[in-house]
This record gives sequence, structure tokens and C-alpha cells, in this order.
Amino acid sequence: MEHKLPELPYKKDALAPLISAETFEYHYGKHHNTYVVNLNKLIKGTEFEKMELDAIVKKAKGPVYNNAAQHWNHSFFWNCLRAKQEPELDEGFMLLINKSFGSLGELKAKFSEAALGLFGSGWVWLVDNGNETLSIISSQNAGNPLVEGKKPLLVLDVWEHAYYIDYRNKRADYIEAFWTLINWEFVMHNHMDAKK
Repeated sequence: MEHKLPELPYKKDALAPLISAETFEYHYGKHHNTYVVNLNKLIKGTEFEKMELDAIVKKAKGPVYNNAAQHWNHSFFWNCLRAKQEPELDEGFMLLINKSFGSLGELKAKFSEAALGLFGSGWVWLVDNGNETLSIISSQNAGNPLVEGKKPLLVLDVWEHAYYIDYRNKRADYIEAFWTLINWEFVMHNHMDAKK
């Protein structure tokens, strides 16, 4: 099967000024697209050629894994963001956040701390552990929680190309902006999907 660059769920300028159209031109149009192109080249004629993306991420190693996981991670990340105001978190999900972290404020503080403290390039995830608890995990480079059997609910890309155009070296400002752009409806949908 041929993997394709997904359509963004909003226009490239919809999240400006927090994330600019220029950032999307490079981050989505260049970086993400390159992972898709490379993945299709790498899997041609291999056992991965007819596999779904999730399955490749869980099984592959080396360059195939790196490009498949980066394609998956970016596709997921675009959906974690939203251009319009979303409904507030429902009561059940808020209870789960409170059980796992103490409060939404503590979740934000711990997640932001993990994102700020991640050395080099990578991702910070909110994951469902499968036992009615949530946790925050960091992954270097193309790391993906699917490999550990965890269900991703939310992710922040902290590769430098995700924010350098808009924030230069101020990763903390980019992280703060992220909290005003989260698509909580998508996060809660992922949680409900994890419970099935």
C-alpha cells in the first residue's frame, strides 16, 4: 500500500500567530512529506509493503521504523491541534486526570516540564496505560508509545523544526502556546477508543 501525506484538519494559517503558515510549509509540507516519501521507497518489495502504518511502527526497526513512526507521530500531532474553541473536558475524563495527576494544572505542569527537559529532539505524550490511569512519557527522535503497548492520547512535537521559525530557541514559549491549541475533543475520543 502507498502511504500518503494526510490533509491537515485546518488551513495552514489557522493557528497563527501561535503556529504560523510558514512553519506548516516546512514542518508539514517538507519534513512530514519527506518521511512519507522515504517510507514508501523503503518498504517497496519488503514484508512491510502491504502493512498498515500502525503495524509497521510496532514491528519495524532502523530506517523503516524511523520514517514510519515519524509519519504516524506527525499525523497524530496535527490532529492534537485545533483552530476553533473546543468543548470543555467532560466530567469522566476530568476525574481520570485528577486521579492520575491531581488536577489539570498538575498535568499541564508535569507535561510542560517533560517537554522542556527533553534533551535534543523528540516527543512528549499523554498516554492511556490501559488500567484507568494516564501517564506522561517522553520519547527521543521517532519514539512512539505503540511500541510499548500504550495508547497515545495527546502529543507535543519538540523537534526544533516544530517551533524554530516562530519561537527561535524559546521552547518554553512554544510549549505554553500549545496549551491554548489542544484539541481536547480528539484527546477524549482517543481515550474512549482505548477503552474499547
